[in-house]
Amino acid sequence: MLALLGAGCATTSIRADLDRIETISGHALPPDVLDRVDPVGDARAREILRAPLDADDAVRLAIANHRELRAALRELGIERGRVLQAGLLPNPEIEIDLRSQDDPEQPLQVELYAEFELTHALLTPMRVDVASRELDAARFRAAGRVIETAYLARATFYDAQAAEQRLAVAVRALDALAAARDTATMLFDAGNVPELDLATQIAAYEEARAVTAELELARAASRERLHRVLGLHGDATEWTIAAPLDDVPEESEIPDALERQAIESSVELAETRMRLEAIAGRVGLSRTEGWLPDVTVDVHAEQDGQTWEMGGGASIELPLFDRNEGTTAAYEAEFDGLMERYEGAAIDIRSAARDARNRLVSAHLRAKQYGTVIVPARARVFRQTLLQYNAMQVGVFELVTALRAQLAAELSSIDALRDYWTARAAMEALLRGRRVSGEVVSSSTGIGAGEQSAGGH
Repeated sequence: MLALLGAGCATTSIRADLDRIETISGHALPPDVLDRVDPVGDARAREILRAPLDADDAVRLAIANHRELRAALRELGIERGRVLQAGLLPNPEIEIDLRSQDDPEQPLQVELYAEFELTHALLTPMRVDVASRELDAARFRAAGRVIETAYLARATFYDAQAAEQRLAVAVRALDALAAARDTATMLFDAGNVPELDLATQIAAYEEARAVTAELELARAASRERLHRVLGLHGDATEWTIAAPLDDVPEESEIPDALERQAIESSVELAETRMRLEAIAGRVGLSRTEGWLPDVTVDVHAEQDGQTWEMGGGASIELPLFDRNEGTTAAYEAEFDGLMERYEGAAIDIRSAARDARNRLVSAHLRAKQYGTVIVPARARVFRQTLLQYNAMQVGVFELVTALRAQLAAELSSIDALRDYWTARAAMEALLRGRRVSGEVVSSSTGIGAGEQSAGGH
């Protein structure tokens, strides 16, 4: 029993917990993830932030700095402490009695009494086993939080990348419209174009200015969302984006047995299984405590001034009326309820796998369609419209409409790329064991406000 208790105490090592979480989640944890007061001030974090930031860097920073994740890792100490407590033997109870008689010639009598709860000690291994299962469940829960944090870092980073690109497109459009407005002003002053053309150019430019301001706000908001996920503050918020969003690959890699892999890797199901095993252990412990007599052994010694009298005994509490029936029934009901939730979660995970596949396939098709067909087609339309405008075959309305349609297609293409990489990050999180929403939370603003965007969703 002592060997078992020693093994139980060994599992309380925090390094063992972190190693287990790394294995489950597939993400490395900094060796001093729980030691630093301000992770942002760490030399490794400063080194990452000095270079342009990419998605992998964002994941590393989030895992090191995200306060909710750090709190979840620290809360492992709760279950770790319970394992330690479960492995402790009960304390012996010692009683000392001193008696003196009225006759001063009679010596002082001393009586010593010690008792030990034997039944409680014998059931200690069962308590350790239950607490160890609950610690395993907490490890799976923390690993799920690591996977979720990594996904949030990637998703918010892709949104920040998209916001940068959208703003760049808007600025380019604003420059083009400013040039067109200036040209129209000079032509109008020379009497070569009607006032309607000039007013149209000015209106298009002013609308683009308003949209650019909205995109600047969207960019700032996306950066702040990323700061919160990465745990950045102060000077650490002055980072730059490494590169624009990557183009989508030719084929979207989706495992054939996606649902099976999602089920097998699910940390949610693994956590629930550990909790079920822990509750089953509590049912067994409660039943054992119900029928096993509560035995307390004792030894005593009495000294009458001349000799010592030694003895021992035991007290037994017979389980005649209270056999833990209510406690056992409560644990059984808890087990049945959790089993229903386990089966429901398995169904939901299969559905989440199909949903993740559908999102990824759809996002891949849309991104390729915009990148290879719609954006090039809109660019050709604008070039041809510009040629016709220069030849005075079409008016300024047609030119502005063509420019808006091209810019709207470029913005939609950026959104499609962001949606694809976000959907891919959600798929990766699912296959690592954590289902996430996969939805993008951002404020997308179109250049063609008030106009119908060609090639829109």
